[in-house]
Amino acid sequence: MTPGVGLDRLWAGWRSAYIESVSGPEPPRGAGDGSLFEQILGSGRGDEETFVVHRGATCFVILNAYPYTNGHVLVLPNRAVADLEDLRADEHVELWALVRDAVVAIKAAYGCDGVNVGMNLGRAGGAGVPDHLHVHVLPRWAGDTNFMTAVAETRVMPESLGVSWTKLRAAWPV
Repeated sequence: MTPGVGLDRLWAGWRSAYIESVSGPEPPRGAGDGSLFEQILGSGRGDEETFVVHRGATCFVILNAYPYTNGHVLVLPNRAVADLEDLRADEHVELWALVRDAVVAIKAAYGCDGVNVGMNLGRAGGAGVPDHLHVHVLPRWAGDTNFMTAVAETRVMPESLGVSWTKLRAAWPV
């Protein structure tokens, strides 16, 4: 390492194979294909493969493919809706009921000290997928920021998405 130059890479040779096995090649997007999340729901792939934790009548819960920490889920409507005010009444009710259920499942599965719940609406609001609103729900622990985050701006994930999916499915309230 060059003096005065910080660590900027964490090499994880297994990561590329993992990402390809989970996501496969990026599907071509064209008019009428729907949002990223609509494509996942319409893919015909199983929940264990797509990491869908729960399916409801109008909304669903999926693991975040780029989690802040293990157990990080997204709660969202089945159809692409960019703004809260555009949700139908049934979507609104189910969305917030599933946020509550996600909190319950995360607490049961992870025994965490706290939970973050939040949304980024619109590109200017920080939304990574601005055409399909989603609520982030993730476990937090006292002191869960370590030297990797503080020094290297890198997160180390101790479990795979498959393990997170299994834990959350088992803990999901009925």
